[in-house]
Amino acid sequence: MAYAPASNGQPISRTACHRIALSRALAGILLGFVASTALARGVYQTPRAFLEESFDGDPPPPQRLWITDRIQGTAQRILGHRLGVLRLRYWERDGRTAWILEEIGKERPITVGVVISGNAIERIKVLVFRESRGWEVRYSFFTGQFRAARLTDEYELDRPIDGITGATLSVRALTRLARLALFLHAQTEFGHD
Repeated sequence: MAYAPASNGQPISRTACHRIALSRALAGILLGFVASTALARGVYQTPRAFLEESFDGDPPPPQRLWITDRIQGTAQRILGHRLGVLRLRYWERDGRTAWILEEIGKERPITVGVVISGNAIERIKVLVFRESRGWEVRYSFFTGQFRAARLTDEYELDRPIDGITGATLSVRALTRLARLALFLHAQTEFGHD
C-alpha cells in the first residue's frame, strides 16, 4: 500500500514516512538546541566598555595588586583553587575599584566585571559567557542580588544569593567572584571603612 511518492516517483511505505517525519523532527529539535546554545555564549560587553561605563566614560589607568602568600591563601579558600597569577589589575578612582575577573562555571571561564565602593558591591556584570548552559546569570534579576553585598569575617557574602535552576555552577562561579572582588578590594589602600 502506497502512502507518499518518493523523489523518484515510486510509493514509499508507512514505516518510511514515519522515519522521515521522525528524522525531520529530531533535526529541528537539534537545530533549536544548537541555536539556543550559540545565543547563550558570547561577549555581552567588552571589559573596556564595562570600565568606561563604570567610570563615566573615562576609566583611570590600571593599578596592580601583587598576590602575596597571604592573599593567595585566602583567595584559594574563596575560590577552592589557587589564583594562578602573580598580580591582578584593577582600576580605582575616589575609593571605588573595578575588577575584571574570571572563574570556571562548569568547563569554561566566565568573565565578570565587579565594582566595589565602600567595601560593598556596587555592581556586578557578566561580560563574556562561554558555557553552553547557565547564561541566565547575566540578567539583572540575578545580578541585582549582589548590590550592596559585603564580605563577612568568614569571607562569605552577608546575604544569601538565590540560585537559578539549570545554572547552579554559573551561580556558584559568580558568587565566588563577588566574594573574591570584595576581598581583593579590602587588600588595597581603599578597602577600609
